[in-house]
Amino acid sequence: MTADASEAADNAATADNAATADFRSDRIGSALRGGNPTVLRRLDTGFAVIGDVQFLPGYSILLTDEPGVERLSDLPRARRLGYLADMDRLGEAVERACRAADPAFRRVNLEILGNKDTYLHAHVWPRFDWEPEHLVQKPVWLYPADRWSDEQYALGPQHDAIRAAVAAELDALGRPSAAQAGPA
Repeated sequence: MTADASEAADNAATADNAATADFRSDRIGSALRGGNPTVLRRLDTGFAVIGDVQFLPGYSILLTDEPGVERLSDLPRARRLGYLADMDRLGEAVERACRAADPAFRRVNLEILGNKDTYLHAHVWPRFDWEPEHLVQKPVWLYPADRWSDEQYALGPQHDAIRAAVAAELDALGRPSAAQAGPA
């Protein structure tokens, strides 16, 4: 490889790394452009993504695919119901994957908050019997601050198996048929 070709390859790799690192500043836009590395699958009304933190392995988020939408009520009714159906699908996929991976799996908690990140997104939190007794029956937001920032809980290659399992369950669940979705 010539020096110019090597430099061009290094510049391209640096640009790719910067784009990947940059996805956090525009999660929806980067997902729409194919540059959000946390995306598991494209769903009907958004993106199923694996969470940046994994102190509860399998934590996932449903991002809207409409930049500028801040709350569920911003969507037209049909699209709103579609978003809730996608949230249900992601919740079931996380439940199936976590149940298969960990016999201590308890349940899934679903939340739409928007207090910090003002774009529409839904949290899908798996819960486990091994969680501390004083936290297992409470909202995950009561966990100590280090769970959100300590590198040992950051998404990484050690989460590839649960990530693949959630994606596989999303594929297995497919899109709901008209009969499964209920009346329009």
